[in-house]
Amino acid sequence: MGLGGISIWQLLIILVIVLLLFGTKRLKGLGGDLGGAIKGFKKAMGEEGKAETEEEIAKKVEADEKTASTDSVKEAEKTENK
Repeated sequence: MGLGGISIWQLLIILVIVLLLFGTKRLKGLGGDLGGAIKGFKKAMGEEGKAETEEEIAKKVEADEKTASTDSVKEAEKTENK
């Protein structure tokens, strides 16, 4: 028994039929197109993760700037009160 009740011989027969119907050139082209699509998908996923990281960094920098400005205002108030 193979995958889901399909034996290796049945898979080989299906492969031969597919090769006869489509030909090796057409299957090679389909394989190349599929590979290109997968590479494009992986690249887009990587860029999306990178964009999210850049957004998070920008938010952290903004928060740090607000904290720094708040700290400088508090220090100025302390200096004025003395």
